[in-house]
Amino acid sequence: MAGQNGVLLEVKNLKMYFPITQGIIIQRHVADVKAVDGLDFFVRKGETLGLVGESGCGKSTTGRAILQLYRPTAGQVLFDGVDLCKIGGEQLRRTRRRLQMIFQDPYASLNPRMTVGDIIGEPIEIHGLAKSRKERLERVQELLRVVGLNPYFSNRYPHEFSGGQRQRIGVARALAVQPEFIVCDEPISALDVSIQAQIINLLEELQSDFGLTYLFIAHDLSVVRHISDRVAVMYLGKIVEIATRDKLYYDPLHPYTKALLSAVPIPDPTVEEKRERIILVGDVPSPVNPPKGCHFHTRCPIAIDICKEADPEFVDKTGDGHWAACHRV
Repeated sequence: MAGQNGVLLEVKNLKMYFPITQGIIIQRHVADVKAVDGLDFFVRKGETLGLVGESGCGKSTTGRAILQLYRPTAGQVLFDGVDLCKIGGEQLRRTRRRLQMIFQDPYASLNPRMTVGDIIGEPIEIHGLAKSRKERLERVQELLRVVGLNPYFSNRYPHEFSGGQRQRIGVARALAVQPEFIVCDEPISALDVSIQAQIINLLEELQSDFGLTYLFIAHDLSVVRHISDRVAVMYLGKIVEIATRDKLYYDPLHPYTKALLSAVPIPDPTVEEKRERIILVGDVPSPVNPPKGCHFHTRCPIAIDICKEADPEFVDKTGDGHWAACHRV
């Protein structure tokens, strides 16, 4: 997948395993939780790649591994040609300024003992982006204004704000170091529906104004369809399909993608009534002991014998960027 024009981030065979140990005094390694199990994808500069899938499939872990909040078990994370997995210390700290994250929970991600001004100003101070306290305050107030909050709220504490306002503060903190790439880790899932649209519109405006690139992680397929240029579908630690937004929604290839899309409600009752629902049987297997072969074969309505034995190759099925991992496609 390398060599694409304008690629800012490229992920190659990314794996993130969490060890399981037994014993109190002498601990021994007995197994691994294979949260992310060999991902390959890229994100072009200025685009939004949506990442969707069921809870526990490894979406958030992928975002954190890209930013090196978790050090990956294996693989490469190439950001602007530099493998983040191979750098550390001061070099990683300088590079990390270009990558930021908006966290899922606006209540847990803000320190309740710090004022909003300190929360947003902390990364500015750490990276030495302001020469004086006055300049830092001016920058904080400008950031609050950019995200639609009163600039004079900088001396207030997080508990004085609503959930939507807190998430705007989280967005302002991410913007404070003037990043190029932002991982949006389900930034609207904890908010009211009326507030969700405001945050989505804000993210789109900021992308247009500052030329940002997003990895947008979400459950809500209709939201992902609205904001994303391309969409990646994840199942049990693996990406099973990637395509442009319209191709994925109108012509999905992978049976898991088809099942996900069949669950998205359609406002038109006539169309909704005629649509076929695909109900998947069984539960998602454990990432500690994923199935042999295709991870999805235990729930797949069209699985055949080869699906139980061989892991399908992730390839461009149509020759125009519609990638899928399925023996039957």
